[in-house]
Amino acid sequence: MSLPNLDMNALRTLLATQQLGSLQRAAERVGRSQSAVSQQMRKLEEQLGQPLFRRRGRGLVTTEYGDLILSYAKRILDLNDEAVHAVRGVSVEGRVRFGLPGDFAETWLPAALGQFKNTRPSVHVEVTVERNGMLLERLDKGELDLVLVMGNEHREDAEHLATLPMTWIGPTRSNISLRPGLALDLALYNSPCMFRRAGIEALDQANISWRVAYTTASLQSLWAGVAAGLGITLRTVAGIPPSLKRLGESDGLPPLPSVALCLHAGDRTMSPALAQLRQVIVENVIDHFDAETIVVR
Repeated sequence: MSLPNLDMNALRTLLATQQLGSLQRAAERVGRSQSAVSQQMRKLEEQLGQPLFRRRGRGLVTTEYGDLILSYAKRILDLNDEAVHAVRGVSVEGRVRFGLPGDFAETWLPAALGQFKNTRPSVHVEVTVERNGMLLERLDKGELDLVLVMGNEHREDAEHLATLPMTWIGPTRSNISLRPGLALDLALYNSPCMFRRAGIEALDQANISWRVAYTTASLQSLWAGVAAGLGITLRTVAGIPPSLKRLGESDGLPPLPSVALCLHAGDRTMSPALAQLRQVIVENVIDHFDAETIVVR
């Protein structure tokens, strides 16, 4: 008996449905109508001979069969995309200079950059890790070709990928204690810093007294200071070390705003190599942050 060839587009839709939590949002992601997405899922169920979803309240959750095919779908699609990139990448040449903030430099994004480099051996990739403002300065000076930056969404060249919630962050093994008349110790970046400004404004509006107990120009130094109990800080949900934890209103802290995550390329025309790098960054950002952020693409 011959086995069916699973539809790659249907597998992508299945993965999007699992990531986004609904067929409607998955339909928006893949650019199809909700009825077309439902039809794709029914076809998959017919090919596999098992139900992939079941109702829970007003939503859908995957069955044990759905969970099983999801694990294979991710591997199938990754291998497919790697093969396509490898073949296309052989003919692409040039140099790309990409900048990103430290929040993403030690987590998932370097792996994506490494895969890009491995599948495009004729492209010379230069990666720079810097603070957001410095990345934009270097882009405008022509020292970088593409930067991933938090904030600055009002620039004309901003390509808005996602909206990341800011969060208070403290040591995993200790609790903060807000007491009247006792200032809250903060660990912050040196000025200027949008996170520093947002945190201080939120505390002032909540009438919570504070003092800057630790300042640094390095993200790793900031994490170390918070882990040591020198003060709490605030960043986004991206790249929080396991030694630290998110804090919030249950800890007596005020709510914080969100920050836009954008790609910037200035006014330059993208080379084929840079255009492909941009696509890899966009895909990885959206896939990584769907569970915890508001994705606007």
